[in-house]
Amino acid sequence: MKIIVTGGAGFIGSNFIFYMLEHHPDFEIICVDKLTYAGNIHTLDKIIAENKITFYQNDICDREAIYEIFARDKPDVIVNFAAESHVDRSIETPDIFFKTNILGTAVLMDACVKFGIKRFHQVATDEVYGDLPLDRPDLFFTEDLPLRASSPYSASKASADLLTLAYNRTYKLPVSISRCSNNYGPYQFPEKLIPLMIINALHDKKLPVYGQGLNVRDWLYVEDHCRAIDMIIQNENTIGEIYNVGGHNEMRNIDIVKLILRQLAKPEELISFVTDRKGHDLRYAIDPTKIHNAIGWQPETKFADGIKKTIDWYLNNESWWKPLLSKLL
Repeated sequence: MKIIVTGGAGFIGSNFIFYMLEHHPDFEIICVDKLTYAGNIHTLDKIIAENKITFYQNDICDREAIYEIFARDKPDVIVNFAAESHVDRSIETPDIFFKTNILGTAVLMDACVKFGIKRFHQVATDEVYGDLPLDRPDLFFTEDLPLRASSPYSASKASADLLTLAYNRTYKLPVSISRCSNNYGPYQFPEKLIPLMIINALHDKKLPVYGQGLNVRDWLYVEDHCRAIDMIIQNENTIGEIYNVGGHNEMRNIDIVKLILRQLAKPEELISFVTDRKGHDLRYAIDPTKIHNAIGWQPETKFADGIKKTIDWYLNNESWWKPLLSKLL
């Protein structure tokens, strides 16, 4: 199988490439990444040098370049991780999110239709559902819920999902969509909550927490997410379907921050409560029953184990994240 991974120099995309190389060494991997601030080519240095993947620095909005890659490499499957993904940045510059996340997805699917691709998989987010109330722990996101995006970021991702389903119906493009909860693990850009808290704590800097830190997220270890996508794209019965991929790890932001401080033996006095984000979603919680029943996937990494592995990775890989600190908001 020959797979194009867009956004493969980013956090989840690079982890997916590493996962596929380990579990499917006979597959051919082609990475396409624009290398924006959140895409780090050094993540892929070793496997590029060893000719384990083909890498192209291109924007998915560049139709001519994308068509050239498809014509030259003749892929079987496209997995689209390429996206602007930081909510705060989407509030400041929404147009960038609309261009990449909607128009870029359309360009990729146009190429899939033109070149007869066997599967287009859209990597989406649970944020398209909006949020759930904090006082209703019995409520969860299911695939049949209406889309209620809260931010320009989630609105752009919801639009991409609708576009993906439209291409399936109109052009008969074989598509699938996975909507994941918050990912964590190695190679995550340090603007995100967990790596930011780890890095700030290591430097005895203040740990900024929105509001009172009571917002709840469902945390998914990135390797579990990669395994879910692998299982989806290799199953013909998943074509035209949407799957929620969650970690069964609901936690308040403040509890994660305190856990990180305990792991690093740092005082809670480093916590600094800051003005809440505009339109900040209260709670995300995924019901992954559909994907479990359909293809047998379920998360394997407990949060206590995953967070320890993640902290250890950042402790041991300062050379990867330190040069990125200048790119933070």
